[in-house]
Amino acid sequence: MTTWIGGPCPDCGDDMPPAMIHCRNCRKLLNTDLEWDSVEVAIFIPLEELDSMIEIVPTGVFVDCPKCVQELKINRKYFGERVECKFCGTDFRLDPTSPHVKESSVYSKCPHCERDLRFARKYVGVKVACRFCGGKIHIVDEQSIDQKTAKK
Repeated sequence: MTTWIGGPCPDCGDDMPPAMIHCRNCRKLLNTDLEWDSVEVAIFIPLEELDSMIEIVPTGVFVDCPKCVQELKINRKYFGERVECKFCGTDFRLDPTSPHVKESSVYSKCPHCERDLRFARKYVGVKVACRFCGGKIHIVDEQSIDQKTAKK
């Protein structure tokens, strides 16, 4: 097989160095031993999307009212404060260590699909998948987020 010896391109006249296959300017095939269809173009195969793990902090807890025993969904910003039951009007202090706080009492929104999630406290600190969309979630407590920001 002969290679291009160098010189002006037969089509555009640009000077091409030796051993070129195509003209840099007009893309003319310089090697006469080759044909256009003899050069294979690789098939583009896109990569699968990489999974992303998003950290979330539980938004709040589910609590039973101490008087009427109705379940209440209360945001974590009210921890340690007095809250009122929307069913019976009983005023009580929201203590996350109280026996009225249920074991499966944590809730948040999935950062992937925005659906409401309810999960047991035992999953705080665990990497899980959303039951609706399968999105990867790392449930963390507020203290671990504070520790990470303090290190930076």
